[in-house]
Amino acid sequence: MPSPSTCRFTDSHEWFRTEGDEVVVGITQFAANELTDVTFVQLKGVGTTVAAGSPVGEVESVKTTSDVYSAVGGTITAINDAVTKDPSLVNSDPFGKGWLVRLRAADTSGLAALMDSTTYDAKHPVT
Repeated sequence: MPSPSTCRFTDSHEWFRTEGDEVVVGITQFAANELTDVTFVQLKGVGTTVAAGSPVGEVESVKTTSDVYSAVGGTITAINDAVTKDPSLVNSDPFGKGWLVRLRAADTSGLAALMDSTTYDAKHPVT
């Protein structure tokens, strides 16, 4: 399944989708598959300001714990409570119900430098 063309991607497997004046952040299907069963998700709280390159939370699986980083700075406006209650959503629907946080970004221009879906999928094919 190809990654959504509406998203931009990092080499560390985060995705970013602009929706109005906010940016939605999650991890990719490739990352979810590599982690295998996600067992715990911890996210920074609403109102937390994060700098570009800073973590917005962490995802824990049976294999490892991984920080999730934001490519843009901003303030967290929402967290996905559903994934904190049911972390398997990250595995089953990472681009939909498995999103992690929403940010009001100070500047989204940095997203343009990230990979588009075609480039990301070529580098990290989902098997």
